[in-house]
Amino acid sequence: MKSLVYYVVILWVLLTSMPTQACTNLIVGKKASRDGSVMCTYNCDGFGFSGSLFYSPAGRHAKGEKIAIHGWGPSHEGQFVDQVEYTYNVVGLMNEKQVTIVETTFDGRLELQNRDGLLDYFSLMRLALQRSSTAREAIRCMVGLVEEYGYNSSGESITVCDPDEAWIMEIIGKGPDRKGAVWVALRIPDDCICAHANLSRIRQFPLEKRRSYKSISSHNICYINRPEVECVYAYDVISFAREKGFFSGKDEEFSFRDAYCPIDFENVRYADARVWSFFRHHYNVEEMDKYLPYINGDFSSCDHLPLWIKPDEPLSLQDLQADMRDHFEGTPLDMTCDVTAGPWGMPVRPLPMHFSDSRGNNYYRERPIATQQSGFTMTCQMRRWLPDDVGGVVWFNCDDANMVAYVPLYCCITQVPDAFRSENNLRNEFSFESAFWVNNWVANMVYPRYSMMIGDLRAAQSELEGYYFCDQDSVLAAVQRMTPSDRREYLNRKSIEYTSRMMRRWNELAKYLIVKYNDQVIRKVDENGNFQRWGYETPGYDQQFIDAIGSSTGERYLLDRVIERRER
Repeated sequence: MKSLVYYVVILWVLLTSMPTQACTNLIVGKKASRDGSVMCTYNCDGFGFSGSLFYSPAGRHAKGEKIAIHGWGPSHEGQFVDQVEYTYNVVGLMNEKQVTIVETTFDGRLELQNRDGLLDYFSLMRLALQRSSTAREAIRCMVGLVEEYGYNSSGESITVCDPDEAWIMEIIGKGPDRKGAVWVALRIPDDCICAHANLSRIRQFPLEKRRSYKSISSHNICYINRPEVECVYAYDVISFAREKGFFSGKDEEFSFRDAYCPIDFENVRYADARVWSFFRHHYNVEEMDKYLPYINGDFSSCDHLPLWIKPDEPLSLQDLQADMRDHFEGTPLDMTCDVTAGPWGMPVRPLPMHFSDSRGNNYYRERPIATQQSGFTMTCQMRRWLPDDVGGVVWFNCDDANMVAYVPLYCCITQVPDAFRSENNLRNEFSFESAFWVNNWVANMVYPRYSMMIGDLRAAQSELEGYYFCDQDSVLAAVQRMTPSDRREYLNRKSIEYTSRMMRRWNELAKYLIVKYNDQVIRKVDENGNFQRWGYETPGYDQQFIDAIGSSTGERYLLDRVIERRER
């Protein structure tokens, strides 16, 4: 009991400062992946918190045991949830049965938030991971917990996966003094990919015709364990919207998004643009670019993206990791190729999202999948054909997905690698033992001189991830001959070894960058990669920045004018 409460307290401390409107999930069905695995991702984005690996140990619990809950609303000290007989090991946001739950916040109608509900969305997800052996069980568990204890967060899109299925679930509260929530969950087709990024994505959904649900205990969550059921929803998801004046049409016309999260230019551009870019990587570009008017705020002919698409080719895990590093490169929203990218094509932008010039003109900035404010990032792989303890892998690291190497951690591990432990990743204290701070050290050297320095980071990133991927075959061969306990011990050692290798390599990279790029020049290296004693290059600015200089400075730096005047 003590250890479990401890981890919940740590979770609360880490998350109370986590802002909303932040994250990105990409989802791949098992027939849409190259190797048959179900995959999903999470960029957990938010300024002001340092990332670390969340961990809860497995355990058996006595009857009547309670677990303390510390929510994000009013103080919930002294409030508890009934414990269950057995809780599963949870690494990151995947449990020992390979069940994975990740999220993005869409806020929606903020008047529906119930601050007095006990469970915030992250507590809800974590409890479900501790208690569920399948994605369907996890959905049912979250629904039951919300009904019993109340929900205090705003609108959430939640990805729920296991080695067989991927689901998208959307949930929002009912307002002050209304304990439960309204929600809908859809199974994503096995041959499709899906995504959500801080905007509700579910519109119309199949309605149950079997009966009329008249009580909270009779909604169609009762049928979720039947394999033919691929959509479940709260019994009052439509009637509650009617009651509040959010919807007045026929039931079959009901749209969860339109009722509970009406769109505007900002939430489309900052959120659905990320989904559009992901789909564009894996589907006909011309077809996806037909949605550009929608992305640009014109909803007259189209006001939504497809909820999911069947990709042109199955995705590999490496494809998905590359997708998590996206800044709209190669699209009309490309962040690297205008003056806002600065002298060296920087794809990140400072907050705020809106800004004004001295003439009173208002502007906005793009919001890509990869962003500097990530606390942690992960790509999760779930494989039915392997034992659970080696089949589930959380490829994890702290900070910006674009600037780090993903490290494989197995879902059965019982030791958190030191660099990912919460006590080594303090928010306001740099440490060489912290993955968050070492990664930030490198990233914040590269950001301002991005086009100049990113090649060296990419080389280190590719080197590490290449090693990890190549090593997976030997891992799978080794565990086949082991008992479960030996396998767990071996995978603990591998996860710690992988993390230590990453920390050593990133420490080397940081030192290499400061020497090579010292004082705005590039020190020359020989054919073996060693620094030459003398000699350097002067890189200058990216061309788009040079082209913009004249328009902002006039003739101040125009050399041709000076020469022409002399020649006179």
